[in-house]
Amino acid sequence: MKALRWHGEGDVRVDEVPKPEIEEPTDAIVEITATAICGSDLHLYNDFMPGMEEGDILGHEPMGEVVETGEAVENLQEGDRVVVPFTISCGECWFCENDLYSLCDETNPNAEMAAESMGHSPAGLFGFSHTLGGYDGGQAEYLRVPHADVGPITIDSDLSDEEVLFLSDIFPTGYMAAENAEIEDNDTVAVWGCGPVGQFAVQSAWMMGADRVIAIDRIEERLEMAEGHADTEVIDYSEDDVYEWLMDETDGRGPDRCIDAVGSEAHHTCVDVPDEPDRPYVLQEAVKSCRKGGTLSIPGVYIDGMDDAPMGPLMNKALTVNTGQTHVQAYLNPLLEKIENGEIDPAEIITHRGSLEDGPELYETFNNKDDDCIKVVLEP
Repeated sequence: MKALRWHGEGDVRVDEVPKPEIEEPTDAIVEITATAICGSDLHLYNDFMPGMEEGDILGHEPMGEVVETGEAVENLQEGDRVVVPFTISCGECWFCENDLYSLCDETNPNAEMAAESMGHSPAGLFGFSHTLGGYDGGQAEYLRVPHADVGPITIDSDLSDEEVLFLSDIFPTGYMAAENAEIEDNDTVAVWGCGPVGQFAVQSAWMMGADRVIAIDRIEERLEMAEGHADTEVIDYSEDDVYEWLMDETDGRGPDRCIDAVGSEAHHTCVDVPDEPDRPYVLQEAVKSCRKGGTLSIPGVYIDGMDDAPMGPLMNKALTVNTGQTHVQAYLNPLLEKIENGEIDPAEIITHRGSLEDGPELYETFNNKDDDCIKVVLEP
């Protein structure tokens, strides 16, 4: 089969690899019909994520048709159309039983590697380094799905692939980011980063009753897309001082809730910054801007430690911080219902489409933010 594989910094290729097989009785094999390139894939593309090995198959936003199941799989059968969450969860450990699926204790075979830097290991993830399991990803023609009874959600309606594909990651991620922000009626919410997760965080903030939502970025097409969601206000940080703008617009109080939807590769201004991960600029600005006693939600992926983290202001302003990889399985059914009810059309964020063969070029386009690229979907 064909698959997109990582061969080093900025080097993604279409390779022929063996088709996956059932390895455990709880596995399923899914023929991929749509898969996406995620912003966090760019951390791999730019070689910031430790634990990558040459030849790793990328991708953690897939869906498709079940073509084979292990003998212990009960909830899926051949022919089912499914969306596959990026988190791999056993469904039986303490964390899964408490709906903390991205913290599963059982699905990272390289748990000791992760624990060396984190203290404990989170769940295994598709296509996201050997530190988090070394699982083959979904930017391929076929995918082996472990614990298939726990992960995939079956799509029984006639919704298109593009309408439901982002249940795999970025829609639940943006929604959980807004939920973690603890939004209440009449709140002002500021969202740093108008990439795909930021777009869904903005829309989710409106769903949760925010009175004002303010989106911050410097990329014109991203700001325009965010501005199209309800009454979202936007700040171009290359033109305006974000802190001063927010203070002026909130009578000096600051936003009640702040969401960092940027993560590792933040830019301070429109000028060049050092080519290194875990830049503190967004966190510094969000902590400085957030009202006293407010909440900071961090869905943006960070890789390791960080110099100049604003711990003093964070503590002295009595801010609450909520973070984490998304517990996708906990959100699948309620968010599918929102799509079915017409409350949101996730496909609206797609700007680029292609085949697996187009993948290397589209990775470069997405990474460079060329051609007004916000979200890429591939059809194997």
